Amino acid sequence: MVFIFVILPLAEVGLPGRFVLDLVLVGLMVSGALRIGTNRVTTTLAIIVLLTTLIALWASLAHPTPFLQRLSSSLLIVAFLLYIRIVLLVMFRHGPVTWSRIQGGVSAYVFLGLVWASAYQLIEQLHPGSFRFVSRPESVEQLSAKLAYFSFATLTTVGFGDVAAVQPFARSLATAEAIVGQLFPAILIGALVGMAMQSHPKS
Repeated sequence: MVFIFVILPLAEVGLPGRFVLDLVLVGLMVSGALRIGTNRVTTTLAIIVLLTTLIALWASLAHPTPFLQRLSSSLLIVAFLLYIRIVLLVMFRHGPVTWSRIQGGVSAYVFLGLVWASAYQLIEQLHPGSFRFVSRPESVEQLSAKLAYFSFATLTTVGFGDVAAVQPFARSLATAEAIVGQLFPAILIGALVGMAMQSHPKS
């Protein structure tokens, strides 16, 4: 939440501060990978992917070459999807419905927005001009912030219109995000209600 509502807006106006938060974010994701309790190989691979993503992200911010930018965007998609999987596996373990499970659902929903933001960024890096901006971003940080804003506006089907997808594949991704943004909360609530009913003692 700090990343979305504080760091990204600060980055858009040109203020630095992502390095420390990226480190904290990856630290939380690594702790989640350790928490899931799967086999050692899967956990090790997850940690390697997360650390590689962090290094690639920092390298692309320090040396914004097209290759590093595309690599970091691709790895971010993988890392966020991996973390969503970890959160959902922990969330749907057997047991009563608790506040932590609800927080997990919110976390997974927020990370879906970040997945799509990274995918939009990759499309824009591969095909410049895939998105139309009212004010064109002047740096990688500003592009990330604007596309994250567009992603969450699309996920919640708000659609303010100051950022628009114009390339066909970008439009397809935006449509898919809008559909997922409607279905995910409904399915999640239904699953939690079902879990609550199963865990409730029968009279």
